[in-house]
Amino acid sequence: MRKRKDLTYYLSLPYTIQITREDETTWFARVVELPGCMTEGDTPEEAADLILDALAGWIEIALEDGRPIPEPQPVEAYSGRFVVRVPRTLHQQLVEAAEQEGVSLNQFINVALAGRVTRAAAPKPGPARSATRARAAKAVRASAR
Repeated sequence: MRKRKDLTYYLSLPYTIQITREDETTWFARVVELPGCMTEGDTPEEAADLILDALAGWIEIALEDGRPIPEPQPVEAYSGRFVVRVPRTLHQQLVEAAEQEGVSLNQFINVALAGRVTRAAAPKPGPARSATRARAAKAVRASAR
């Protein structure tokens, strides 16, 4: 017999929570796997507490509306290795840049990629965000369109 996937089931899953500093007094938090599931707080601790409430609200509304709920991918699904083909000139530039920094090519590319992904995932400046259930419901419904 298959276990029913209810709120308790989803809250037991290891969702990815990102917390980033937005400005001097605001911390932004989001659940990576759930579009629109976000909040902010005055401290990282407050943002962490609020995102747990937003997570529960997001899932509860999705369940009520019969919407699919993405589950986190297990860490084992990613080996940490991938192969990338680049033009010879780019390869040369990367090797030279790594040598200038005094690090291996692997380390240089690792840091460069991490920096780019972090910037891309950072929240864009804009109006204040809120963890209200109404906004969570609107985000869930909008993401299903």
